[in-house]
Amino acid sequence: MSPLFRHLIAGFLLVLGLSGCAPRFAGPGPTVAAPRLAASHFVTGDGAVLPVRHWQPGEGSARAVLVALHGFNDYSRFFEAPGSYLRQQGVACYAYDQRGFGHAPGRGEWPGTAAYLDDLKDFVDQVRLRHPGVPVYLLGESMGGAIAIAAVTSKQAPAVDGLILAAPAVWGRATMPWYQRWLLAVAARTLPELELTGEGLGILPSDNIEMLRGLGRDPLVIKATRVDAIYGLADLMDLALQRAPRLRLPTLLLYGEKDQVVPKEPVYRMIASMPAGVRTAFYEQGYHLLLRDLHADRPWSDIVAWIGNHDAPFPSGADRRQPQELALATGWMPHAPQ
Repeated sequence: MSPLFRHLIAGFLLVLGLSGCAPRFAGPGPTVAAPRLAASHFVTGDGAVLPVRHWQPGEGSARAVLVALHGFNDYSRFFEAPGSYLRQQGVACYAYDQRGFGHAPGRGEWPGTAAYLDDLKDFVDQVRLRHPGVPVYLLGESMGGAIAIAAVTSKQAPAVDGLILAAPAVWGRATMPWYQRWLLAVAARTLPELELTGEGLGILPSDNIEMLRGLGRDPLVIKATRVDAIYGLADLMDLALQRAPRLRLPTLLLYGEKDQVVPKEPVYRMIASMPAGVRTAFYEQGYHLLLRDLHADRPWSDIVAWIGNHDAPFPSGADRRQPQELALATGWMPHAPQ
């Protein structure tokens, strides 16, 4: 059972006797100016200031550009190590704090999926102005992966040339037990501001213990999550799972077989629904935070190989793995490089 729903069960006696309003999402304000990308921040159309980190190749122009979206309760620092590596491979990288996270406005509040999609489209437009004629790829980790799927399948899709999904959060309600759906609905409507933590649940998101300790000490990583934010995340995961079959861009999906955060069932279900040609990489020793695990250099090098040639074999060999559960459940076969 997910830690989010274990918390909901633990707090249910508190929630059951209370009444209140439906989930409240802190959406963006009216448009006041054109979006603008500065050296250290991105100003959205409604004037919100989103901090930006970027990693640029040392010499010459970039051969590709990557826009990276962080996961739930995280922020742009998540891409510090992979961004530094990719920069050395000639790939320019950008990551920004999304609304509600890091130093972005509305900390801990969920602004609604539309706000995330609008910000992403405008941000990609600004990045393209900085790097004319260079291919731009979108990478989403966990929640960022769900946002990426929803964005590129929307009517106002960002102008990207390909998609990289690292342990995408696609645990939609269609793959949740009924009692989890029910508990979330009740809690979100009776006590949306209730904050839940993941302490004592034994969930290990990575084998990189020193990195996890650093996240625990980082004041910008959210440790207690509002119930209405969890509800908003569930809405987003619903949308991502529903829209995955509509992906038409070149796509690379990375998944750790020891992931304890996003269950295998929804990920495998999504893969089985996706168009032929999607590249997949399964890491036998990988956890949820694949890009920060002890063996994170393996997916990093695979990303570089895929950016250079979408059909090239991966250095790690992870593109040749076929999890038995996926094969038995869906009959899915991995895409073979040409």
